[in-house]
Amino acid sequence: MEREGADRPVPRGHTEEITLDGEDEPVTVKLGVWISNTKSRRDRLDADQLAALRELGMKWA
Repeated sequence: MEREGADRPVPRGHTEEITLDGEDEPVTVKLGVWISNTKSRRDRLDADQLAALRELGMKWA
C-alpha cells in the first residue's frame, strides 16, 4: 500500500515477488487472489485478524 496507495484496488491477477527471511530465491505470492478471497471470507476472521488488516489499511476489514 505504501507503493500504490491504500485506495487503489488490487486486481485479482496481481502477483508480488517477495524474499523470505533465510531464503535465497524470491517467492511469487498471488496477492490479488489472497485479497479477494480474504475479503469475501472476512466473516470467518477473528477480531485479531480483522484488526491486523485494518492496521494495514484494509477499510473493508
